[in-house]
Parts: sequence; structure tokens; C-alpha cells
Amino acid sequence: MIVKILAPSANFTGVSYNTRKIDRNKGELMKTRNFGPMQSLGHLKPQDYINYLTALSSLNRNVRLPQFHTVISGKGRSYDKNELTAIAESWLKEMGYGDQPYLIVYHKDTGNNHVHLVSCRVGFDGKKISSAYEHVRAQRNMSKVLGYELAMQYEFSTPAQFLMILESKGFLGSDPDEKQVLKKAGKYHPDKPHAARIASLLMKYRHRHDLIGIMKNYYDIDLLFHAAEGKKPYGYSIIDHQHKIVFKGSEVLPLKELTMGYDHFFTTAPVESRQAETGFSELFEPQISIGPVSIADDVDDQQIHGMRRRRQKKARTNTR
Repeated sequence: MIVKILAPSANFTGVSYNTRKIDRNKGELMKTRNFGPMQSLGHLKPQDYINYLTALSSLNRNVRLPQFHTVISGKGRSYDKNELTAIAESWLKEMGYGDQPYLIVYHKDTGNNHVHLVSCRVGFDGKKISSAYEHVRAQRNMSKVLGYELAMQYEFSTPAQFLMILESKGFLGSDPDEKQVLKKAGKYHPDKPHAARIASLLMKYRHRHDLIGIMKNYYDIDLLFHAAEGKKPYGYSIIDHQHKIVFKGSEVLPLKELTMGYDHFFTTAPVESRQAETGFSELFEPQISIGPVSIADDVDDQQIHGMRRRRQKKARTNTR
């Protein structure tokens, strides 16, 4: 995921730029927030948003470049428009813009799905929103929003397990840094004493049809069984959120032993996820740098995403 804060501007030309994209059917207005009673009027014109943002910026004349304009871009189609919008809203909150008026516009005319965010650097109290270490905070907060910061606190042995952590916690991240993940996975050492404790719990409750719920609700442990639809599982994974470690099931208790005599409890639908559809190597294609954007009638998103265009291919298998 790439986040690029564009150069601040004295005027809110980012609104015009993005609404022209909408007019040309190359963009879609996904969200407007915190524009007060104006939002209830409906059928607002671009100038209405510009006037509102301009009026807000006038509360602090010392801020000569009040426009806050950012691009958040995924690789290929790895994130859809709704996911990008949700990520953008969470990121704005982390950056201090959650209560500011803002627009989020999805662009669909390039090989990489992306959204533009336009807001004002002056708050309703007349104070400037902090821009200290803004570009550094932008990347750090994106890592937090996508779940990478939290997932890196876990012990795991495979990249697929890293993605399991993200999904189990409800994060949308699917394109972490390959080198960092592999480096962390390479340091994994199974905690055999703790694995034995979990094995004892599994043996204690393995006869219960609500085994998964018991482990989750009482011990904050996720059990993920890997199976084809309507088939018995061929393996499973264990995510212990309290101790922040991921085990392959075979490291704790062989699947055959876990299901022995109770295999009718374990006929399940396959584990389905957005991440599971994509092979790890294909998730980690080289990042695309975003260059500066000139806001003009003939501006093209080539300036933002560069010349490299490649749709993400989906893998047919999921490895644990």
C-alpha cells in the first residue's frame, strides 16, 4: 500500500480535479464527512465544497497553504473501492483529520485502484492540524491501519500465517513488506512448553462440538481448519492472540489425534478469505512510487502511478 501526501496548496483545487474525474466517469465519490448541515442538502456542486473548505481555512490566515490532498493506492486490484475507502477513513483519523471535513474519491482509470482524499489543514477551532513529521507518520499510521504493526508483534513461521493474523483481527492489509515478513518468519522458534499447554486444552475440549468457540472465547485462541468444501480438514493452524504466537497444528497436536473419534465435528467449508486467494509471491510485487501531481485539466494519473501497469494474478492454491 502506498500513501502519498501531495504538496499543499493555497486553493482547494484537489476538489475540482477529483470531481472532473467523476464527471468523466473515471472516478466515484465514495464519502463526504463533516460538512455540517450542508451535507443534508444533496446535489452539491464542487464549488460548494470548495467554499466550505475555504471558509474553514479563513479561521487561520497564518496557514497559507491549507489544502490537504493525499493519494492512497493499492497494487493492481488487490483492494476494491470499499476497502480503500475504509482504509482511508481510518488513516485520516490516525493523522488527526477524522473530525475535519473531507472527500474521498475512488479512481478507476488506471491499473492500480486508488483513492484521493481532500481536506483542510485548519481545524474548526482555528488551529492548524499538526504536520510535524507528516510523511513519516503517514507511513507508520498506514502500517497501523492495515494491521502490519500489530501482526509483526506475533511469532510466526510462514508468510501465510502473517496474513492469517491480519484476517483473524479483521484488518484489510494484504500487501505487507515481503522482506520484513520473511526476516521475522526466519527467526521463528516454536515454544514447545506453551505448545504442550495448548495441546492439553485441545485434548480437554476436543469432544465438544463448540471447541472453536471455547478456545476463542475463553483463551483468545483461534483455530483455523484448512479443508476443501464438504471435506474433512487436511490441516489446521493455531493463533494464540494472548501470547502472540502462531503454530502449525502439527506442532501442537496432530490433526488425527485431535479429531480421533470426533471427526464428524470437523467436516467443514473451506477457509475462505481475500488473502487466501492470492499466493504470497504475487502479493509482494515491487512497490510503485508516486510522483508529484500537477492539478490541471489534462492531468493524467500516469503522473501518480508511473508507466508500469500490471493486473494482479490470482493463485489457485493456498499454502500454509
